[in-house]
Amino acid sequence: MDENHELKPLYHRFPKLENFKQQIEEKALSVTPESRVVLANVLKQQYQSTDASELTLQNIESLQSENTFTITTGHQLNLFTGPLYFLHKIISTINLTKQLKDTYPDFNFVPIYWMASEDHDFDEINYFNFRGKKIQWNRKDGGAVGRFNTEGLDDVLDIISAEFGPGRHADTLKSWFKEAYINHNNLSDATRYLANALFTEYGLVVLDADDKELKKLFIPQMKKELLEQTAFNAVSDTNRNIEKLGFKIQVNPREINLFYLDENLRERIVFEDNVFKVNTTNLTWNKGELLKHLDEMPERFSPNVIMRPIYQEVILPNLCYIGGGGEMAYWFQLKSNFEAQNVTFPILLLRNSVLIKTEKQARKQQSLDITDTDLFLKRDSFINKRVRKISNINIDFSEQTEHLKHQFVGLHQLAKDTDKSFLGAVEAQEKKQLKGLQHLEKRLLKAQKRKLADQIARATELQEQLFPNNSLQERNTNFSELYLEFGEVLIPELLKSLEPLEGDFTILTI
Repeated sequence: MDENHELKPLYHRFPKLENFKQQIEEKALSVTPESRVVLANVLKQQYQSTDASELTLQNIESLQSENTFTITTGHQLNLFTGPLYFLHKIISTINLTKQLKDTYPDFNFVPIYWMASEDHDFDEINYFNFRGKKIQWNRKDGGAVGRFNTEGLDDVLDIISAEFGPGRHADTLKSWFKEAYINHNNLSDATRYLANALFTEYGLVVLDADDKELKKLFIPQMKKELLEQTAFNAVSDTNRNIEKLGFKIQVNPREINLFYLDENLRERIVFEDNVFKVNTTNLTWNKGELLKHLDEMPERFSPNVIMRPIYQEVILPNLCYIGGGGEMAYWFQLKSNFEAQNVTFPILLLRNSVLIKTEKQARKQQSLDITDTDLFLKRDSFINKRVRKISNINIDFSEQTEHLKHQFVGLHQLAKDTDKSFLGAVEAQEKKQLKGLQHLEKRLLKAQKRKLADQIARATELQEQLFPNNSLQERNTNFSELYLEFGEVLIPELLKSLEPLEGDFTILTI
């Protein structure tokens, strides 16, 4: 991971171990003892019915200390964790807290998983992929997903029980699913249970920020947003600068970047005709009424994608946010809004990316003489390269093409010297003959594909296993597929292998 000087105005400090010293000093100035107590008390309440490890409970308790800081990752409440990178994000977070503790032993560092419990994009989270099948939860949409009851997930349990089959690892997965989604009443509690079951021994703390006491801490920033349209002005300016640099805009601010939350409702707050309204409802307030309502019921107000990061950094003693590429891109849009709200901007760190192979797959790859680089090729390029590699005849006409081009150099010169009107005819002939060579190469390649079909099928089968649906494994596969194979060694192996500050793509054989 390299520092990009063009992007420097968009982030605060580059993610290097030595830069965390200044981040600690700066963040310490803005975290009050009162907010720490509120945070710890809310977490204790949220964990009342969770069988957490001693380390997780110690971490919650330590948040009250001025020497404790957090490293945070966030993720949607995807059914059964969703894509595999859910694990990679959290493991990057846990490993960074360990590195920081080794470097700065006088401080405590707590890994936080921030649940996106106020999200309303149900279609993005209501399924997971398992061996090419989409396992989906069908229910009515509406409101913040964390508040959704878990009705209907008993049907999904029946489906996965058949899909997972028999065996010790399958029984563990079924037990986790049942305990999470059948024995808990809402999606937030279910997700907390599951994340805790996977990571509690490493001290992970799961936070649901959809909470009245936490939102009380955020009232000043929400008031500023409602009255001054802070985010709209700051982020719009940043977006114009980003576009000048040639980068893509991920999110666009609205005039007011807060939603209104109620049962089965999460709708935008808008300011129209001199009154504040909730979109698609009859709810309206004047300025005084709205501010009074915010003071009395802050839990009814919900930050959107632009304001959520500020909410996070207000209520947490946080140093660093770990996310995917898309997340990093939209965080880059937000620094000016943090400055406008006088909130410390965190260090940003791209999560680890991983490709996991079984030993059997690694042996097969070796026997087929396929490189890791080859595996990442698009399917057509992968097959074409494979055919050329294993064919007993040469299907690369680049030498003949260069020879032909060289011959036409002389013909071009001859035409120029004789009669320039012949140049067009020479160029047309050159194009025709080069096209003919390309056509012959394609026909030969196609014939060899048919002849070598069995060997190609073995190679493409391996690539499909590791890159399902021609996409990265971590963006498609659910952890359950790998847990069935590796069981309880899966997470420890990832913990051993991932180096959060290195920024490498890890290829791991277990």
